[in-house]
Parts: sequence; structure tokens; C-alpha cells
Amino acid sequence: MDKILTVDDSPSIRKMIMMALTKEGYDVSEAEGGTKALEIVKERKFDLILLDYNMPEMDGITLLKILRTLPEYTFTPIIIVSTESNKQFKEASKEAGVTGWVKKPFDPEKLLKVIKRVLG
Repeated sequence: MDKILTVDDSPSIRKMIMMALTKEGYDVSEAEGGTKALEIVKERKFDLILLDYNMPEMDGITLLKILRTLPEYTFTPIIIVSTESNKQFKEASKEAGVTGWVKKPFDPEKLLKVIKRVLG
């Protein structure tokens, strides 16, 4: 069973992602921000991480850069799920090592297709 961490400051987004992914058999954990996410990834290894970009304590790109410095997350797929989609944002996230993006608001079925494609 693939383990997925979703990081978003919105409880409703986390709940929607959790419901869609657990229904498909994924083992999903959640964090409300970057600091909590960093605590969780040190306790458990994930196969995929979903990040929001706009979070109060630490934005998604900053968290992505930190995750990429951790040996166990150098090659882990990381997808940013965000309302952001401009060219500057995409270039910055590519430089930080993002695997892909899903634009909010999103259709849970489309999110599942992206996840299945990334996880194989």
C-alpha cells in the first residue's frame, strides 16, 4: 500500500484529499503546514507527497527544497496542489525539484489519475 502525505493549511482540502485517496486504498497522513510535515517525514517514509504552495508558516516551495535535501526524499515524487499556476511559480518549483502540479480547485478523479501515473 502506497503511503502519501498531504500538506495543506486548509482542513477541507486535506479532508477531500484524504477521502478520495483512502477510498482508493492509499495510506494517507496529513499535516497542516511545513513544520508539522517535516516532523512527520522524519518518523515515516512516504511514497508520494502532495503540497500546497500558499501556507502561512512555510510556503510549499520552501518545504520542497528542504525535503529534497533529505536523502530519503531526493527522488520521492512531490506534487504541488495549488491555485498558483503562473510561469514564475512553475519555474521556481521546477528548480526546487517538483514532480508535477495539480491546480486547485481540482477534480478528485483527476488527482487520482495523476497520482496513479506518478506512482506507477
